Amino acid sequence: MDFKITKDMIIGEILDRCGETAPFFMDMGMHCLGCPSARGESLEDACAVHGVDADEFTKKLNEFVASL
Repeated sequence: MDFKITKDMIIGEILDRCGETAPFFMDMGMHCLGCPSARGESLEDACAVHGVDADEFTKKLNEFVASL
């Protein structure tokens, strides 16, 4: 898949382009991915709220997306 995720991307955009990433967000603790506030957050903001390193999480997502 030719798609590069950055930490300033909005979660809704990431999910719309690659819904297969949803389990990664669920594992992080984001259990209401369908709600407007969750979908409207940047990846970096969501990571900060959930105590996750944004750079590491972005890397993990991009490795997964590249494997598709």
